[in-house]
Amino acid sequence: MTEADIEAVSAVRVHGWQRAYRGLMPQAYLDAMSVAADAERRRSWFGRRSPEVSDLVAERDGEVVGWACVGPARDPDIAPAAGELPAPRPTAGELLALYVAPGLIGTGIGRALLSAGTTRARASGFHTLYLWVVRGNSRAQRFYERAGFVPDGAEEAYEVDGSSVPELRYRRCLA
Repeated sequence: MTEADIEAVSAVRVHGWQRAYRGLMPQAYLDAMSVAADAERRRSWFGRRSPEVSDLVAERDGEVVGWACVGPARDPDIAPAAGELPAPRPTAGELLALYVAPGLIGTGIGRALLSAGTTRARASGFHTLYLWVVRGNSRAQRFYERAGFVPDGAEEAYEVDGSSVPELRYRRCLA
């Protein structure tokens, strides 16, 4: 991913959220999502992101049609705690995002991005790859389970427009 891809990545992400999370999050929140606002936040983040984070895009005919992001695991129960000496390199990675343009879901783009992200995670020295899935997003759950990910029992919720949105954590051994 380059800085020039940000607007297209934001479009894929926003439209992906609006389709995947319909009925799982407040509709007013999904309807209010803005590609321009997402792109602005992403531009700000892009210049400050850790060099350990990899953003990957899938293109078709020169257009961005998918985006994945992989980096070190963020959860305290799988990452070194504050005050601990971290390993020379983190050994647990996280698939931070994977989105495909809604009209192209099921065409292999997601599998290709997941494969590229997994390859990048292994190259970064990660032995395990984690990810979070919104509970009830059965299409995503089936996709990740077919790719070898299994729920690890961790569950967490975050608030979206006053509603609690539960997520399930999945993991896959890469070693």
